Amino acid sequence: MIPDDRPALSVVVPAFDEAEVLPVLAGRLRPVLDALVADGLGGYEVLVVDDGSADATPVVLARLRRDWPQLRVVRLRTNSGHQAALSAGLARARGRTGVVTMDADLQDPPEVLPRLLAAAEEGHDVVYAVRRDRSVDSPAKRLTAAAFYRLVRALGGRAPEQAGDFRFTTRVVVDTVLQLPEAHRVLRLVIPDLGFTSTTVGYVREARGAGRTKYPLARMLRLSLDAITGSSTAPLRLATFFGLGGAVLTSLLLLYAIVSFVAGRTVPGWTSTLAVVAGVGTLQLLCLGVLGEYVGRLYVQLQNRPTYLVASDSLEESRQTRT
Repeated sequence: MIPDDRPALSVVVPAFDEAEVLPVLAGRLRPVLDALVADGLGGYEVLVVDDGSADATPVVLARLRRDWPQLRVVRLRTNSGHQAALSAGLARARGRTGVVTMDADLQDPPEVLPRLLAAAEEGHDVVYAVRRDRSVDSPAKRLTAAAFYRLVRALGGRAPEQAGDFRFTTRVVVDTVLQLPEAHRVLRLVIPDLGFTSTTVGYVREARGAGRTKYPLARMLRLSLDAITGSSTAPLRLATFFGLGGAVLTSLLLLYAIVSFVAGRTVPGWTSTLAVVAGVGTLQLLCLGVLGEYVGRLYVQLQNRPTYLVASDSLEESRQTRT
């Protein structure tokens, strides 16, 4: 039998122009992971995905690697975005037990990792780190984040509120995600939709360790758009809803027009013009709604997400017990 030299745990950290904070991250993350190894963890790797940084990030990472053999660097040719960098890290992570994803800015404190692993040992496939306190964020950031999660849940999303990309996922979850063909997947919404057993661990969001945020308003809006269009076909159904509403409104307008015509309160041609314009507008919206329904089904088909995932089979379990 070929020995399995993979580490038990991979920690994936996307980084874009984070030269200032990376030494601080290493100074806090390494002691936590080394302590876990001392407590029985079967090895680890820290996989930093350099998302096409233009600052000294590659130099800083090369310097850190000299003294930290578990540090591994994957450099992307261009700045591909936070979610793409996470996907690249998951695709190359070797952790045989699971993978932790976290940001490099230290707003996700590395000291929470032991709690994530402890919760996973209770039998959960996914453990989400949930921000219980976001007082370090600006009021505008807290307001927009709350609105985003409310909108996602209103559209049928299953993501825990205030859960970002700080989480633990087992190897089975990682392999399932990597099989999905979506190009612009937002992992914080894709993973909950897969339906694996999960739990949450609360933590206090900290201030940035160094540097400045890489998520200005424009990137936040782009992420929100990708998240909404990537997790729900509800926007495609807007034409259907408008069409049905228009049909009701058109019926009321036609009734009003007929009553006005009978009462002699209209000018010649007004009733027929109103009926034609309202009727054609409603018909157009309904036709767009029908097209939207079919486009939505094509979209779901192209996403190719599994319609179900089997958690266990008693026949297979009994066979394993006999062997």
